[in-house]
Amino acid sequence: MIKVGLYSEDRALHPLLSSVLGKEFQVLSESDEEGMSNLVSAGGCDVVILELNSNHDSLQERLEFSRRLIASNVPSVVMADDGLRSTAFELVKTGAFGYCRRPPSIRDLKTMLIRAFENSLLKQQLQGVQHQLEEPASCDQLIGSSSLMQRVYQLVRRVTNLNATVLITGESGTGKELIARAIHNLGSRSDRPFVAVSCGAIPETLIEAELFGHEKGAFTGTVGMREGYFEKAGDGTLFLDEIGDLSLFTQVKLLRALQQMEFSRLGSNRLIPLRARLIFATHQDLAKLVAEGKFRQDLFYRINVMQIETPALQEHPEDIPAIAMHFLRHYSKVFQKPMEDIEPDALALLQSYPWPGNVRELENAMQRAIILATGQSIRAEDVTLNAPDDDVADAGDIVDIGDYNPAGSFERQLRDYKIKLAVAAVREHNGNKTLAARSLCISRAYLHRLIRLTEPDPLFVEQDLRQSVTA
Repeated sequence: MIKVGLYSEDRALHPLLSSVLGKEFQVLSESDEEGMSNLVSAGGCDVVILELNSNHDSLQERLEFSRRLIASNVPSVVMADDGLRSTAFELVKTGAFGYCRRPPSIRDLKTMLIRAFENSLLKQQLQGVQHQLEEPASCDQLIGSSSLMQRVYQLVRRVTNLNATVLITGESGTGKELIARAIHNLGSRSDRPFVAVSCGAIPETLIEAELFGHEKGAFTGTVGMREGYFEKAGDGTLFLDEIGDLSLFTQVKLLRALQQMEFSRLGSNRLIPLRARLIFATHQDLAKLVAEGKFRQDLFYRINVMQIETPALQEHPEDIPAIAMHFLRHYSKVFQKPMEDIEPDALALLQSYPWPGNVRELENAMQRAIILATGQSIRAEDVTLNAPDDDVADAGDIVDIGDYNPAGSFERQLRDYKIKLAVAAVREHNGNKTLAARSLCISRAYLHRLIRLTEPDPLFVEQDLRQSVTA
């Protein structure tokens, strides 16, 4: 429920707004400065409606108080009659979220109140993120305060100083190598080499030589002895990424090295002790590969002593602001283009996107946004995402926006509300997506992305909102 503080001398306005705004709003009315100040300072309202009437005897005093209230960053909506329209616009320029006529359209007023509330929450979230980034990282270079990431941090800390093998699983782009580096950096081997190898990037004919090394003349084309990654890692950490891509033959060689804790270069019988700590990672389901005969069961048990699963980014969207701010700070330095923050509309866009490419895709999106930005802040128009430009749902799948009934986390509520605005705009413009996007002041591509997120059981109830407050 959104608590709305109404600053008005019109005693009839409070019961009228309470009845027409609906059950998702609670209207609290104050007519004098002291009462309104106490309500705001006590945190009794989320959004303030500043009602201005040309007939007020103390109009100048009310304007001065309204300016002070807006200057204190209280999310405010100005409601004024036509005679004070220019004054209302001046208040918007000084920081008020928006202006609506008196009497207002209830549909417009509800939309404006919800957006003012969401905008305020996003600003608070950004401030919290900036404060969080100023503090030392909670787990090496890993970023995120969600419960899922906290679980990852706990597992990382438990295995840092153990010599057991670790298997890191999760979708591509979720930061599996960062977790491996955190295990290395926080442990007793931090001053020794960290060697990262992508098994899928090495041809099958060369993988054995790359891992274990080779002697001169071991096979055609060799001109000298070469150390493999096992040897280069020494007493440090060897991180083998995409372990599921190894051939069955190479799996046998790897299994023997793990069992015997020693290996030999190709073309040599001399055994070399395996001193490195091994960490493995894959985006594949190794248990399924074992069932299909594509991965050795004994090797699976050998490497899966301790498993850490990295969550997909869409599973913890509350961490998107912190991660995005980290990339903003990093790449603004890399590109030598000073950037200060991310505007709430741009942040809302980032949080509403499903991120199939996870953190890696978010990183690329932030790089593009920094390059495209013309000011010192990332705006919504600077954010370009890679979702396909599919057609919207059929007309029969489009639902009325109706009353908004919040449910679930703030991010889920925000996403669902934006989706319903999008499908309602398409319906109102008879399926013309260009006009629908223009009416919402968003791009056509972003409209498509919102439509694609439509769920079968929407959180909206059909209701006619054509009433308006009378003067």
